Amino acid sequence: MRISLVFLAISIFTMGWLMSTLYSDLGSFDLENPLSGFVSAKEVSSPAGRIAKEQIHVYEDRIVIDLENAKWAEFTNSNSMDPVLDVDAHSFEVTPQSAEDIKVGDIISYKPTNYGGLVVHRVIGIAEDEEGWYAVVKGDNLSKPDPEKVRFEQINGVLVGIVY
Repeated sequence: MRISLVFLAISIFTMGWLMSTLYSDLGSFDLENPLSGFVSAKEVSSPAGRIAKEQIHVYEDRIVIDLENAKWAEFTNSNSMDPVLDVDAHSFEVTPQSAEDIKVGDIISYKPTNYGGLVVHRVIGIAEDEEGWYAVVKGDNLSKPDPEKVRFEQINGVLVGIVY
């Protein structure tokens, strides 16, 4: 009988604490950001806007984007940029004219010094050293940045659109 009373007292205390916690969380509910209590996503830099609304024309039978010097790009199944890019995605990119055209958050294609193909990763940092400008890049699905500094001369293009 004594164990039942102890168990009942612990249960009542636990239920009271739980109800108090839930009630206090509901009192701070943010109507403008309803997921604020559930999602704690870290801010990640997004690519720079490069296509103005006026450059996009939607018709019944096609979409036309006025974009000079655009190139088509496809991807291999490396998983380094999942879930943003994968083998079935297609994109278009533009060739940057100068290092100032590259911004943190941009997704670039570049030619590494130790690999024959192109790598497509996000710019997470920009700096200068004794050799000049460079970008630090990383695949979104990777835990560490790429091992080399990416020089402007290595950059093939900047992704400006992805088609799934």
